[in-house]
Amino acid sequence: MPSKLFQPGLLDGQVAIVSGGGSGLGRATALELASLGARVIVCGRREEPLAETAAQAEDGRVHAHPCDIREEDQVEALVDAVLAEHGQIDLLVNNAGGQYMTPAEDITPKGFRTVLRLNVEGTWLMTHAVATRAMIPGGRGGKIVNVTLSPHHGLPGMAHSSAARAAVENLTRVLSIEWARFGIRLTALAAGHFATETLRTKYPKQVVEGVAGTVPLGRLGTE
Repeated sequence: MPSKLFQPGLLDGQVAIVSGGGSGLGRATALELASLGARVIVCGRREEPLAETAAQAEDGRVHAHPCDIREEDQVEALVDAVLAEHGQIDLLVNNAGGQYMTPAEDITPKGFRTVLRLNVEGTWLMTHAVATRAMIPGGRGGKIVNVTLSPHHGLPGMAHSSAARAAVENLTRVLSIEWARFGIRLTALAAGHFATETLRTKYPKQVVEGVAGTVPLGRLGTE
């Protein structure tokens, strides 16, 4: 499907990695990038949804590669495999992440660490591996987009995620300064409220309806 926003061929010759590309915004992002001409590698823990994303892309432009972004060896293997196949990585979209709703007083140390490890450490491992193995060598540069949730007003019921998302936002700020000299541009994208399958199926109905009520248009966004 052609892009509704950008000119055809805008990303011809470019290679992108999208984490969490098996569903929701990650899948929509991967398909959009592919429609613009990029070769896209989607990664995530489960192969089946990744394969579904790849099957929806035209011309075989999306490839699935299972990878747990929390595991350093798997991240390095992913980056090495992409470089061996394509020789470059021009864009990284750190979309993978997650959390669960619970009152702050009920969050266990294990639960807190789990959310921070996925959202912060996973983002860091992917970012560092792509930058040091693909974007900095040879002065090629590139673009890194970190998808977060806005932490500026707090996320009641998700203290662990609020802390993690704020960390990712500030990490993006720091790296955008440090890595400007390498031609690497970083952006933190604080996504609004979208009617993803995760939101519809894993959160209480009253929460979903309440979230929609905070949007000025009175509805959730679509992928």
